[in-house]
Amino acid sequence: MPSGWEDADVTEPLQDTLVEIERHVGQAGWDQPPQLFALAETADLLAREPALAASLGMIANGVPAGALTPVEQDPLPDAPLDESLAQIGWPPEVAGCALVQEVVMLPPDAEDAMPQSDVLTWAADHPDRRDARLAVAVLRDGTRACTVRLRGAPEEAELLVGADLAPNLAAALLATLTAS
Repeated sequence: MPSGWEDADVTEPLQDTLVEIERHVGQAGWDQPPQLFALAETADLLAREPALAASLGMIANGVPAGALTPVEQDPLPDAPLDESLAQIGWPPEVAGCALVQEVVMLPPDAEDAMPQSDVLTWAADHPDRRDARLAVAVLRDGTRACTVRLRGAPEEAELLVGADLAPNLAAALLATLTAS
């Protein structure tokens, strides 16, 4: 992993769960719409759902502390992401949430040439653009984790990891957890 991408504030259970989610989404390939996941504390979920625990052959006190279970949600509406997220609120049983979306990444020097309007078309047509899959997860306490996978990387195996790779998206997701 390149230095500077890993952040000491990333908690292992959250980061591990996010990597699992990103790999799950990646199995469907590229050109996917954004996908939203609720995150439940596994021990609490198994305690609330004994039939689920029994079907999985698990017991609530047998899971590692802090383990999280992702629950894929229905597709988001076909609207701007910020508008869709502004309509979401989670019940107290949801410990956190995660979003996986495809993004266009540009080199830092491209910002100087960015137009004032039609930025998305300009970025999509930029010769130095890189497609990437961005995954962001947050917990109610503000803990967050992020991953980025570049499209076309050697076997697309490299996964960049850090807590602050997408601070605005992390803040938007956290707002869905604190909305009343």
